[in-house]
Amino acid sequence: MARDLARDWMWSEACDMLARAERMHRELFRPGPTQARQPAWEPPVDILETEVEVLVLVALPGVEADSAQAVIEDGDLVIAGTRNVPEEWRTAVIHRLELPQGRFYRRLRLPAGRYSTVRRAVASGCLVISLQKVNSRG
Repeated sequence: MARDLARDWMWSEACDMLARAERMHRELFRPGPTQARQPAWEPPVDILETEVEVLVLVALPGVEADSAQAVIEDGDLVIAGTRNVPEEWRTAVIHRLELPQGRFYRRLRLPAGRYSTVRRAVASGCLVISLQKVNSRG
């Protein structure tokens, strides 16, 4: 009896985990709205806030900081650009291609406040956008 309960619990947990993974996959590859009505995908993001800045981590492996625009519009951070297969790989035989390619676009509501600068950098496959808060110490 205890063995059946443990097996049923493990099976239930495995099914829940697969359902969560499927939802995350659909969210990652959900087409995003664009200003020019061009097809685009939305990269996943994390938003963190400290006393002096808001940090936005955007999962964009292979995208250089200069290849992505990041601007503040009406209290939103708008991130846009293109992720392309490197030129030297274009003649390669593709066995699997899971990372999205092409135009990306993401509009995010920022925490209330005013920001003085928008800085971009790349770290560990993420575009790191730093928004300096106005009137912050530091």
